[in-house]
Amino acid sequence: MKSLYRRAAQFGTNVVIGLVLITGTSSLLDGADLQAATLRAWRAYIRDADHHMQVRRDGQQPYLWADESPDRMRRIQHGEIAVAPMVGSGSWSVPDGLIHHWIGAIFIRGATIGSALSITDDYDRYKDYFRPVVADAKLLACTPSGREFSMVWRRRVLFVNATIQSRYEAHDVSVDDRHAYNIADATRVQQIEAYGQPGEHLLAPDTGDGYIWRFHTIARYEERDGGVYLEIEAIALTRDIPASFRWLVQPVVNHLSFNSLAATLRQTRAAVESMSAGTKRLALCTTPARGPDAATQPK
Repeated sequence: MKSLYRRAAQFGTNVVIGLVLITGTSSLLDGADLQAATLRAWRAYIRDADHHMQVRRDGQQPYLWADESPDRMRRIQHGEIAVAPMVGSGSWSVPDGLIHHWIGAIFIRGATIGSALSITDDYDRYKDYFRPVVADAKLLACTPSGREFSMVWRRRVLFVNATIQSRYEAHDVSVDDRHAYNIADATRVQQIEAYGQPGEHLLAPDTGDGYIWRFHTIARYEERDGGVYLEIEAIALTRDIPASFRWLVQPVVNHLSFNSLAATLRQTRAAVESMSAGTKRLALCTTPARGPDAATQPK
């Protein structure tokens, strides 16, 4: 079976965003199932990423990635969208897989943390905010620690449409009146075969072509300078790229990852800016969690 290799991530948590990240593709690759060693490496990587968020939260490092470079911050303040790999060239090899880790930042002038979260927590409208990649999304449940939501996303790459259905656990953490962050973790990811056709069906979790096996997103918000700085770390686990094809496929993967994250940030800003003045944040579930132990455990 001819398949394409690709990776995607949407504003995760809730954006996620989920908040997402999009993987590239390669032909001449057969189906691949998630292996136990690959999953162990993913869990270890996500523990480190969540710990790094706590380091920023506790003030041991600048809260915003944007503040680590005066030039980067200046460009963001002037309306640019900054996107860069967080590891190597954007991908990290693990047994039988690849972890893709990218970060993007944007400034939303005139916004507040409340108005930004009104968009990123409004899962039922993701299909409006993040079209055409998000085909459907909905809030499923409110839990003591946050929310559960589902999302169906599609991406066309090299003449092939890949469609993924995923389920997430997400929560907001309020650090103080001007700082907050959100973590979203995909608890189930399934490839949809023949999407929109009479033979449409879901594959079992962790099987299929390996377009995407896991998502994890961290979104940071800081309110200052007359608006809100939004940063998204998008992390995804996919099948590996054979070494013989990597030189050809990796630039495509990186290009799609960059464009996907930039589009998510751009669409989020547009949605926040379109809100009517004085719009209050939606009361979707419980109040935001507080404290350093609020991270979602990777599945």
